[in-house]
Amino acid sequence: MVGASFSWHSVGLTTQIKSKTHWRIDEADLTLIRVGSKLTCPFSLEPCNDFQPIERNLIMSGLCGVVSKGNCSETLLFGTDYHSHLGNELAGMAVCGESFTKKIRDISKGQFKSRFEEDYPRMLGGMGIGVISDKDAQPLLIHSRFGTYALAVAGFVENKNELTQMLFQRGAVFTETSGRGINSIEILAKLIEKGEDFTSGLEIVFDYIQGSASMLALTRDGVYAVRDRLGRTPLILGEREDGAYMVATERSALMNLDFDPIRELGPGEIVFIQEGKYRTLRPPRQLCQTCAFLWIYTGYPASCYEGVSVEQVRERCGAFLAKRDTVEVDLVAGVPDSGMGHAVGYAMESRIPLRRPLVKYTPGYGRSYIPPTQIIRDHVAKMKLIAVPEIIKGNRVLICEDSIVRGTQLKNFTVKKLWNAGAKEVHVRSACPPPMFPCRFALSTRSVDELITRRAINDIEGEVTENIEKYLDPDSPEYAKMIDWICKHLDVTTLRYQRLDDMIEAIGLPKDRICHYCWTGESEEYNANSRQEKLDLL
Repeated sequence: MVGASFSWHSVGLTTQIKSKTHWRIDEADLTLIRVGSKLTCPFSLEPCNDFQPIERNLIMSGLCGVVSKGNCSETLLFGTDYHSHLGNELAGMAVCGESFTKKIRDISKGQFKSRFEEDYPRMLGGMGIGVISDKDAQPLLIHSRFGTYALAVAGFVENKNELTQMLFQRGAVFTETSGRGINSIEILAKLIEKGEDFTSGLEIVFDYIQGSASMLALTRDGVYAVRDRLGRTPLILGEREDGAYMVATERSALMNLDFDPIRELGPGEIVFIQEGKYRTLRPPRQLCQTCAFLWIYTGYPASCYEGVSVEQVRERCGAFLAKRDTVEVDLVAGVPDSGMGHAVGYAMESRIPLRRPLVKYTPGYGRSYIPPTQIIRDHVAKMKLIAVPEIIKGNRVLICEDSIVRGTQLKNFTVKKLWNAGAKEVHVRSACPPPMFPCRFALSTRSVDELITRRAINDIEGEVTENIEKYLDPDSPEYAKMIDWICKHLDVTTLRYQRLDDMIEAIGLPKDRICHYCWTGESEEYNANSRQEKLDLL
């Protein structure tokens, strides 16, 4: 059956999937699992002749919650909008006053503010939550034995299929389905129901899921703010002079709305926010694994995580790259926008002029790594960057990039534009090490096939291999061969990646407090036996 195609039908929905050699299929978030020679799925599978592959996209959700004496909707609108760099697919707001009001909009063809400008004046109440989401429609309004509440989540449930299968076997019914499959937020809501009370229900989510989840829950009594158990995604609390509170993923959401940061929530901490007060319901855990990519790429430059400034980390990353470099170039540049801070640090350390050979046409074009298909990602990448030939022609150009994951956009658009504009040489410097493992905690890279490093290794070895230990050492000859392969593939003069120890030092936190799984394959894991025992009790 390898290579066969099927259609999956549920509640009038048709989503196409294609079977793969390694039969663990979750391309469309379906519960389709190979068990021996059998496939199990709670829905019917039928042959399909017009299969179109489904592309994975990067889950980069942002959360915002507001509790105030007066109407909160305008503050919530702008606070949520300050997370627009974290997604451009879906967004939603929920407000509680005399009743709950909720709106969810597609923002793939319009900016967040424009999509909600007619909604928010009619959303009346002193408490609300908002979310920028790139996968699940949210927030969801849940009617439960704990009362009515709205739930929004930032993160990724890696074992979603396993949880879905278990819940189906115990009679669960899911109503929130779309072309993206069953809504993860509804799954988490059903897990919350397993708690003795609402607080323990929020906490119990961490016992069941693999992956990450920071949550905001809006009830009639207040807003519950829950940071991911290992702190992979952040939450920060701020207060305004009038006594209003805001909790947000990004510190940068607070400042222009006159909220002073109070503190960041710790890993697994649950804080309950009401008008004029807040209290901790569950203290933070000691173990912390904050995602390093927050500082390197995903976070906003004006934000701060674990007390460490994003922009300063990027400048230090650039400086470390320059310290280890001996290349002679005429100018240094960053790939807009997230590469700019790294380029500033490189230029400051090397004393090579910082210039802008590539400028971003900001209106209408967001991050090219976020859209759901490679075709759209490539289109955005091509359209948003414009070369400045007068700066490029005849010059040896060094560009700083935040990361090189697939390499497709860098090669086909950024580098190509520099050569076409007359660059004499093109040198690329990556602010982080080469990604070697698909992320398990956010929906960025979901398979080794997406990683340019793995394609290089397989080509060098002459076969598909999982034995990559020797390629992890930046001082090994195998690592050098891999970098040389990628350099030639990208069609650049020279290529260098950041060393892991330099990146960790640039962030300035102990290595064991930072998640570096995508570079090392190492990360703190939940107790598998304990999790399975809880799944059995569902």
